Amino acid sequence: QVQLVESGGGLAQVGGSLRLSCAASERPFSNYAMGWFRQAPGKEREFVASIMFDTGHTLYADSVKGRFTISRDNAKNTVYLQMSSLKPDDTAGYYCAAARGLTLVDAFYDYWGLGTQVTVSS
Repeated sequence: QVQLVESGGGLAQVGGSLRLSCAASERPFSNYAMGWFRQAPGKEREFVASIMFDTGHTLYADSVKGRFTISRDNAKNTVYLQMSSLKPDDTAGYYCAAARGLTLVDAFYDYWGLGTQVTVSS
């Protein structure tokens, strides 16, 4: 069973930055994407960003375009989310997930991490 472990969450100020990491215990699929989702209390889980590991192609939610950057280390089966210009609305639990293809639909992600909390304070 593939395990995904997130790290790097914490407290940041408005306008600040944080970098999240997510390491997979093994390569989830022969070709795969890893993505980030987030969920704030009382809200639906929402897509943040995803990257295809073989091509490097990316998808971003409109709400984070220009502020967040997703990247990957193929050798380490690790995905990163560099978050800048943070806003209070970015406060949420952030979850990484692995899918067979690049998609923003959470139902297509087969493996999920337990999440890491990001809190942005003013």
